[in-house]
Amino acid sequence: MKKIEHIGIAVKDLKAANNLYSKLLNTSPYKMEEVVSENVNTSFFQVGESKIELVEGTSPDSPISKFIEKRGEGVHHIAFEVSDIEKEIARLTKEGFQMIHEKPKDGADNKLIAFLHPKSSNGVLIELCQEKVQ
Repeated sequence: MKKIEHIGIAVKDLKAANNLYSKLLNTSPYKMEEVVSENVNTSFFQVGESKIELVEGTSPDSPISKFIEKRGEGVHHIAFEVSDIEKEIARLTKEGFQMIHEKPKDGADNKLIAFLHPKSSNGVLIELCQEKVQ
């Protein structure tokens, strides 16, 4: 693991959350995008070397919508940047961690992503991120 890449925050209303975090962080989001495969809209704020990702579900069956329904808005996941996501998935699986995604998939902000199941990481949803090669 190279660094904390971002902290994901589940929100009900992305526009309202963008306004709030723009005031809080004294900056605007540098990127907004829809991730159709995950049924979410996202926005990213740069904070030093790390990022804050605001995530809004686009349908009631979105993982984010379900999370908010159960737990309310708030911290959803911590994402770690990795050099080789496939090797990291294999290493973590060998170490006994349960993966939600056994193969990387396309994510927001030009990343390949995979999630660890929170049952195997003390209740914290962990995302692995690798920059896509252009």
